[in-house]
Amino acid sequence: MGKYDFLIVGAGLFGSTFAFEMTKLGKKCLVIDKRNHVGGNIYCENINNINVHKYGAHIFHTNNKKIWEYVNQFVEFNNFINTPIANFRGEIYNMPFNMNTFCKLWNISKPEEAKRIIEKQKEEAGIEQPRNLEEQAISLVGKDIYEKLIKGYTKKQWGKNCNELPTFIIKRLPVRFTYNNNYFNDRYQGIPVGGYNIIIEKMLEKCDIRLNVDYLKEREKYKDFADMILFTGMIDEYFDYKLGNLEYRSLQFKNEIFKDIDNYQGVAVVNYTDENTPYTRVIEHKHFEFGKQKGTIITEEYPINWERGKEAYYPINDEKNSKLYHEYLDLAQNEKNVIFGGRLGNYKYYDMDKVIEESLILVRNFKG
Repeated sequence: MGKYDFLIVGAGLFGSTFAFEMTKLGKKCLVIDKRNHVGGNIYCENINNINVHKYGAHIFHTNNKKIWEYVNQFVEFNNFINTPIANFRGEIYNMPFNMNTFCKLWNISKPEEAKRIIEKQKEEAGIEQPRNLEEQAISLVGKDIYEKLIKGYTKKQWGKNCNELPTFIIKRLPVRFTYNNNYFNDRYQGIPVGGYNIIIEKMLEKCDIRLNVDYLKEREKYKDFADMILFTGMIDEYFDYKLGNLEYRSLQFKNEIFKDIDNYQGVAVVNYTDENTPYTRVIEHKHFEFGKQKGTIITEEYPINWERGKEAYYPINDEKNSKLYHEYLDLAQNEKNVIFGGRLGNYKYYDMDKVIEESLILVRNFKG
C-alpha cells in the first residue's frame, strides 16, 4: 500500500473540506467512511428525480462572504429562502415568530399591539431569574407563544419536559415585529442546484476513497497508512468510552412517496409543535429546488434517545457533558499524530458554514 500524508476518517463536510485543501497543497489523502456513501449528513439520495435530504433538511446560510464564495466554486446555488410554518393541532403559524404569527395568534395587526401583549404576559409570569427552559422561554416571549409553539416541540426534540431542561438551550428566541417569514437573518442562503453531493464529489475527486470501513474496528489495519490521521467521528467512541459516554439526541426518518400528489404541504418544512404528534417536522424535498416533478416525497423526522450504536445527531452541551468532553479533549491532545474535528470530534453542533470555516482554520494551522 502507498503511504498517505493524511488518513481522513469521515467523508462529511469537515473531512472533505480538509481533504480538498490538502490535495491542493500536493498532499496525498485517503478518505474512509463507515457509510456506503460520501457526504456525511448532507448526503442527498435521488429518488424519482427528487434530491432527498437523507439525514434531515440542510439549508446553507451564512453571513460570511468568503465562505459563500468558497462553496460557490463547486456548484451554483439557487435562491431558496427558508420560510417554515408551524402546525399546532391544525392551526398554522409562521416561523420565526413575526407579525404574521402574532396576527394569527391574537387577531392584531400592529407591532405595538404585539409588543404590549408579549410584555404583559412576561410581567404576569413574574419570572426574575429563569431556572429552566420553560421559565426562560416565558420570560422572553410570554405564555401563548410558549404553550403553542415551543413547549411540545421542545419536549419531543429533547425527550424531556421543558421544566427539566436547562435555560441555555433557548437563550435567545428570534422575535420579529415585521411581516418577515425568512427564517434566517443571514445575507447568503440557498440550496445547491442538483444537491449537496456535487460539492462533496468535487472536493474528493483527487482523493482515494474507501467506503463501508469502520475505522474504530479496523484501526490496527489503518494505523500505518498515513503520517497523520484526522478523526471526525465521536471523540468518546474513539477512546472506547473509557471516561463514560457523552450524551446525544438521535433521529429516525420515515419517507413516504406520493406518485399522485405533486404538492403535499406547500412548503419545504412544517414543524409540528404539539406534543402528541410523534414527529417534530415534515420535510417535502422538492420545494428545496422548486421542483416540478410528477409526484412528491416527504420525510417525517422523529427525535429518539441516543444509545451506543445509533447515529449521534445533536450533542447535549450541558454542564455535565461539557466537563466530560474537556476530559476527553485532554486525552486527544496527547494522542500522537491524530487530530479531531467536526461536529462529533469537537462535540459541538455546527451549521454548515461553520463546519467549513473550522476546517479551513485547521488547514491554516498545518500550512503555518
